[in-house]
Amino acid sequence: MHAWLCENPTGIDALNWKELPTPAPKAGEVLIAIKAASLNFPDILIVQNKYQTKPALPFVPGSEYAGVIEAVGEGVKHLKVGQSVACLSGTGGFGTHTIAPAALCIPLPPDFPFVDAAAFIMIYATSHHALVDRAQLKAGETVLVLGAAGGVGTSAIQIAKAMGARVIAAASTQEKCDLCKKIGADATINYTTENLRDAIKALTDGKGPDVIYDPVGGDFAEPAFRSIAWRGRYLVVGFASGTIPALPLNLPLLKVASIVGVFWGAFAKAEPKANAAMLGELVQWYGQGKIKPVIDRTMPMSELKAAYAHMGSRGVMGKLVMVNP
Repeated sequence: MHAWLCENPTGIDALNWKELPTPAPKAGEVLIAIKAASLNFPDILIVQNKYQTKPALPFVPGSEYAGVIEAVGEGVKHLKVGQSVACLSGTGGFGTHTIAPAALCIPLPPDFPFVDAAAFIMIYATSHHALVDRAQLKAGETVLVLGAAGGVGTSAIQIAKAMGARVIAAASTQEKCDLCKKIGADATINYTTENLRDAIKALTDGKGPDVIYDPVGGDFAEPAFRSIAWRGRYLVVGFASGTIPALPLNLPLLKVASIVGVFWGAFAKAEPKANAAMLGELVQWYGQGKIKPVIDRTMPMSELKAAYAHMGSRGVMGKLVMVNP
C-alpha cells in the first residue's frame, strides 16, 4: 500500500507519499481499499499540530473516506469482504488502504457513489446534529447560514430546507451565493459587498433569523448575533476564519437568545445509539434525493498537496475529494 505519511506535523510540506506494509486487521477492525477520501478543515489543522486531537506519530491524515472491505478482523459480524462502506475515523484516509474500526463503518447501498460517500458523514452529521438536535429547528422558521458555500454550509442549507425552514445563505462571492441559491437557499447575502446586519434586517422584515448556523467565527459573529430573532439559537459550529470571536454576554440576555455549542464528534461518542439512528436517517434522505453532497472537484490522491493549497485559498465550494484509480 501507499499513503501520505505525516512524520512531523509542521504543515502540508512535511507530508510524504510512501510505500508501507499493508496491515492486517485486528479484532474489531477491517481493512479498507480506499476509493475516495474527502478533504476537511480538520485535515489541514491536524498536519499543523493545531487540531484538538493529536494522533501519535507517524500518522496518515484523512479523516473521512469510502471504499471496499478487503479483510475483517476477529469478531466483526456486521461487515464482510467485498462490502462498500464509508468511514470517518479521524485519520488514515489519504492512502490506498487503511485499517478502520468496524464500529465506525457505515454500509453503503449499492447506488451510493464512493465520491459522494466520502464527502457525506462529517458535513451532514454535523448539520443534522446542529439543526435537528441542538437547535430544535421547526418548519417555517428562518435559518441564516454563514460560510454557506463550504462543505458544512451546503449541507446545512439542504437539511434546513428538508425540514421546511426558510434559508438565508451568506457567502463571500457572488459565485458562491449563486451556488447556494441553486441548492435551495431562499435568499443570499454577499457579505463582501453588502452590510450583513442591514441585509439580514431587510430579508427578515426586521425580525431576524430564528437560527444562525456559524462554522466561520471571526468578524461576522457579533453582527450576526446582534441580528438574531427573539428566542433565537446561535449555533457555534466552528472557526474556519481562524479567529474565535468573543461575544458580549448582554446580547443573549437582551434577545432571550441561546448560544448553542455543536460538537458532533463528542455527541457520536457520548450517544452512539442516537448517532447511529441519525446516520441511518441521513442515508435514507440521500436515497430520497433530499440531500446530496456538493462536490467542488475530484483530484487524484497523488495531488494531495495541491488539494490542500486549493482548500487553504478558501476557493472550495462544497467538498474536495481525492480519488484512487
